[in-house]
Order: sequence, then structure tokens, then C-alpha cells
Amino acid sequence: MVKRFTFLLVLISVLVACATSPTGRHQLMLVSEQQAISASKTAYAQTLKPLQEAGKVDNDPAVKRRIVGITERLVAQAVKMRPETANWDWSVKVIDEPDVVNAWAMAGGKMAIYTGLIRKLNASDDEIAQVIGHEIAHALANHQAEQMSLALATTVGVAAAGAVSDRPGLAMTGASAAAALAIKLPNSRTAESEADRIGIELAAKAGYDPRAAISLWQKMAKAGGPQPPVFLSTHPPPENRLEALRALVPQMLPYYQSKQARPVFKL
Repeated sequence: MVKRFTFLLVLISVLVACATSPTGRHQLMLVSEQQAISASKTAYAQTLKPLQEAGKVDNDPAVKRRIVGITERLVAQAVKMRPETANWDWSVKVIDEPDVVNAWAMAGGKMAIYTGLIRKLNASDDEIAQVIGHEIAHALANHQAEQMSLALATTVGVAAAGAVSDRPGLAMTGASAAAALAIKLPNSRTAESEADRIGIELAAKAGYDPRAAISLWQKMAKAGGPQPPVFLSTHPPPENRLEALRALVPQMLPYYQSKQARPVFKL
């Protein structure tokens, strides 16, 4: 066991030294993107199962069509940005939780948005596109694998079991647990800035007004109080977030105003 633990530490050191984000930022990366995608597939099913059994997933056809329509345009732009993601099993689920203002994405394009975000914020299509674009950006930038790595590193028992167990089933349990935990952990401010930058571009290229990024976060701030939206706890906004987004809007408007066709990627 000591030899295995020593091997784990050496492996971690090598992986951390080699890992960088698409923007060149150094990342804590104890799992590869493909490993994160595999684990997220299991975690996604496990996370949704009790909600599906309670009849809370995709139970409003009109809302589902609206969300899928927006997402298909955004995913088409994501595939243009990273062509290999055309092979991902993209999915978006609408969870009927009227009091939950939240959305999240796992590795490989496994996403969910809660009806509370849509209705409590009275979100327009442009604003919803900013939310989903932001979540897609997290997947494109491999932030889930980074968050899984943090979960593994800070949950020593799970890390040890998942990395060195002789039993594949136990290893997958540790990885899928980390994938599920990753969507609940706050993203770093750097990761948030990356997702903001990529997400607003995806939305603009898909034909959604980039100025909606400003109105979205203004609505999110007003929805705060003693119990702020879950979205704010898992996506902590830096103090200069609105200013940074405002600075991006002029760069994104030409994409939004373009007369080019807006392709869709059928989910």
C-alpha cells in the first residue's frame, strides 16, 4: 500500500506539471478529459435518476423545446471552436425546481438548467443563451476535469481508492463521485473569466445579443439576499465581472449582427 501511495504522489506531480488549460493556464489535472467525460456520463445519470423518478425532468414540452432550440445553436458554435466535440454525447435537461436558480454542465456536454432560473429571472432567450453558453464554455475549457481533480485531491480517501484500487468498479465509483461533486464546487475566478469570455462569444456567434450577459447578471444580483441563487454559489462572480463583460460586448456585437446563417447541432 505504501508503494502504491508513493506511486500516486509521483503520478500526481507529473500530471500537475504537464496540465494546461486551452488558454495556456496551468491546471491541477489528476484526470484526463476523456476520463472526466466517462465519469460524468455515470454521474449525470445518477444525478438525474431521482429527479426523473419524481417527474421533475423535461416535464414541460414547450420549455424543453425552447431550451433545446437555444442549446442546439450554441453547440453548433462550440463544435466550430473545437471540432472534436462533435463526437460528444451532448445533452441538456430541464429540471422542474421552481425555487432553484441554477444551471450546470459536466464534462462531455452533459448539462441541466432549472426552471427557477428561467421563471424567477423572467429570462429572455438571449439571457438563457448566456447561461448555457457559459456552461458549455466550462466543458470546452476542461474545467470539469480540473474540478474533479480538486475533488479527488481534497478527498483523500476517494482519491486513493479511485487511483490505486485493483477493483475497476471502485475506481469508477470514486471518479463518478468526483464528477458529481465537481458541479457543486465553486469555480475559480480564472475559470469563470475563461467561461465568461468563451460563453459570450459562443452566444453572439449563435445569434444571441451579447448585451444580455449584462442584464442576466444584473437580474442575478437582484435575486440575491439572505439566500442567494445557487448559481451564484457555484459560479462566484468577481467584483469586476460586469465591467469585464461590458468591455467584451463591443467585440461581440459584430458576431451577433452578422447576417450569416446560424447553424444548429441536433441533440
